[in-house]
Formats: sequence, C-alpha cells, structure tokens
Amino acid sequence: MAKDRTAFFCRECGARSAVWIGRCPQCGAWNSYEQEVLHREKSRMTKSVSASTSPIILMSQIPNDKEQRIDTKDEELNRVLGGGLVLGSVVLMGGEPGIGKSTLLLQTALNCNDKRVLYVSGEESAQQIKMRSERINVNNGNCYVLTETNVENIIEKAMEVDPQIIIVDSIQTMTTCEIESSAGSISQIRESASLLSTYAKQSGIPVIIVGHITKDGSIAGPKVLEHMVDTVLQFEGDRNYGYRILRSIKNRFGSTHELGIYEMQSYGLRQVGNPSEILLSGSEQMLSGTSVAAAMEGSRPIFIETQALVATSYYPSAQKSSTGFDLRRLSMLLAVLEKRVGIKINNKDVFLNIAGGIKVSDPAIDLSVIVSLISSGEDVSVNPRNCFAAEVGLSGELRPVVKIEQRIAEADKLGFERIYVSKYNLKGGDLSRYKIEIIPVSKIEDIVTYILQ
Repeated sequence: MAKDRTAFFCRECGARSAVWIGRCPQCGAWNSYEQEVLHREKSRMTKSVSASTSPIILMSQIPNDKEQRIDTKDEELNRVLGGGLVLGSVVLMGGEPGIGKSTLLLQTALNCNDKRVLYVSGEESAQQIKMRSERINVNNGNCYVLTETNVENIIEKAMEVDPQIIIVDSIQTMTTCEIESSAGSISQIRESASLLSTYAKQSGIPVIIVGHITKDGSIAGPKVLEHMVDTVLQFEGDRNYGYRILRSIKNRFGSTHELGIYEMQSYGLRQVGNPSEILLSGSEQMLSGTSVAAAMEGSRPIFIETQALVATSYYPSAQKSSTGFDLRRLSMLLAVLEKRVGIKINNKDVFLNIAGGIKVSDPAIDLSVIVSLISSGEDVSVNPRNCFAAEVGLSGELRPVVKIEQRIAEADKLGFERIYVSKYNLKGGDLSRYKIEIIPVSKIEDIVTYILQ
C-alpha cells in the first residue's frame, strides 16, 4: 500500500511546505510549522462542492443590485453586521469560553421564526441544546438541530433541509474526509472552513461559524481562517460584569466601528439599546477625579465615565496604570499637562479607569481624561451634569472631533446641563435648537480655569 502523504503547515498564515522550516517565508513566524497527514484522494462531497465553476463576466454586465440582507431580529447584531446577514456571507464569531457565544447564536436562531435555521453543534448533544433553548424560552418551529462534526455530512444534510441560515458551533470540532489529522488541527480548520465558505457562496445561504480563541485573545487556528470569511466578530466581556460587548474586527459589508452591547440574564442575553445606562453611575454627588466623556462607537454616541486617581508615589519610579484606555496616550496627556499647564503629575502615581469594563479608542475622550486627572490631582469635584468631547493636541490645543452634533443631541436627550467642545467644531453649525449649554474651548488652559475656579 502507498504511504500517506504528509505536509507541514504554518499555524499563523496557513502556508504549506514539504519539509519543516524554522521560519515561515510568508509571515515570518518562528517555529510555527506543524506536520499534518493528507488523504490520498479527495472525497466525493468535496468534489461535488468544488465542481461547479463561475462564468467570466464583464464588470459592466454585473447587475448593480443592492445586497440582500436577512434580519436577525437582533438590533445589536444587525448594527454590528452592517444591517443584517448578507446572503452567501460567512461570519466568524470568536470569544472566550463561557462568554455566551452559543447562547447568543441559539437565541438568534430561535428569534428568526420566519426563517429556516440549521443549528449544527459539534460540542453539545441535542438534549443539551434543548435545555438551553428552554432557558431562553423562545419557540421556533423552523429551527433544525444537527449534531455532527463531518463537514461533508453537514453539507449533505443542509441540501436536504434547504435552510436560510446555517450556524456551526464550532469550527475547531469540524473535520473533513480529505484530511486525516485530528479535529482542531491547522489543516482540518482550514479545509473545513473552505468547504463551508464554498457552499455558502454557491448556495447563497449565510453561514455563521463559532471559533475558539487562544490565550492572547486571537482566534485559534491558522490566520488564513480570518481571511477566508467575510466578517469576523469578537464577543468579549469581563466575568466580573454582567455585560457583553460584540465588536466587528473585519466586515466586508459594513463598518468595523460599530458596537453591540448585551446584558447576561438568567433567560439569555438582553439587548442594551442605551449603552449610557450601564456606563454612567447615575450618581449626582460631586466627586473628584470623575468626569463624563461623549464618545462615539460607529454611528452610536455613548457617554462614558472616566475615573482618575492621582496619589503620592512611594516608589522611585511612579506607577502609571490604565484600564480601557491606551497607556501610551495617557503618558502623552500627562506630558502635555506638565509642559503646557505646569501641573506636576508625572512624578505621582496615576491610575485611570473607564467605567463599565469597556475599551475606548475615540480621541474625543482625551478632554474628559484631562479633566479627571486635574480634578483628582487638585482634589476638586466636577459637576456630574457636565460632559466633554474634544481631542487634545501636543501643543495643548483642543482639536475638533467628528459627528459633534450627534454627541450634542444625545447629551441634550440624556439631560446634561453643559457640554464642552472644541470651538473649531462649531463653525457653520446651527446649534440653537438644543437646550443644553454648549461651551466652546480652544486650549486646555481654559479647562483648567473652569475646574479650579
């Protein structure tokens, strides 16, 4: 009998080599090649899935139709996806174990009661899925359950049921007859995802795939897996909080700046339509070191509480710690305070926290961070009914930020009394219709005067 062929694959980029290589020539990763056993012949299902070919079409002959989307009946998921599931798209969702990926997808499958949904599980039995559906307490007569790990069998069953949405949980448990290595190996993940992607494109059925993550938070398996799919979602959250955040890392059919927020309940995940309700404490007390930032996540304005603590350092080197905010940007803001205003904070311990366990990258939060630092360092309180939205430059100027009118409108709706913005944001805009007092500022010295007055 002929020996089985083997090959070496890079677990970072999926590159293939006949021999082991210490450094991958494509992605540059060291010691990333692993040996896999290849099957001698392709399976019948693999041939049938990849047999059809697409005709060559002129660009001018392609119809200019808007992509069709499926409503998932979940406003948060729809927002992150860009309006819903695109027909024939492949979505990869990653997250820590126990964070709620399976709960979210089963909840979505049950809520789509007007669509035929095929829920494929390679990790749980049908009885376990039934128990979880009873906890969610949503009935759907069009939701089919299949406990299978072989991709060829899954595609064959899908052709029989003809579903409108397919959910696969998870890709690390899937196998294909083409590869003889164990489930979860690089080649199995790559080939299984390739078969599912090919089937989705040919049939027009959107496929949602669950992926495990590694210790560093990246999706397990070859990096090429993320390139093969259309959308990559990250489901994250702190176990000490009941809230979960759905982010889009890659999206061919929408923005990657949108954010979906859920609250874990005993019956499943509750959509949080107003994120400010979980990110603001609601306290009316005048506290030092706390201020409110008017930030944007995609098209949604959210109001975030920034907390700072400036204390005397008892170490030769002062500590700088940040949770939910870039530590390097914090160091830059401290340097701006010392250089432009003369406030000595760099030689003290500085701790910054974004309340609610959320990570923020919007530069408009800079002004709120500055206010919190000065408030804690000088031990003066800030009115909790004031909010801030401006980027701080290296020369101490307050730079304009995008979508300022949406931030002001949301602050007005939430009942804030004042909002401090860059004066360069107010050129050519009619803001007289808002009840909130809009205070333009041009440099951080103006903010220091406000805090210390």
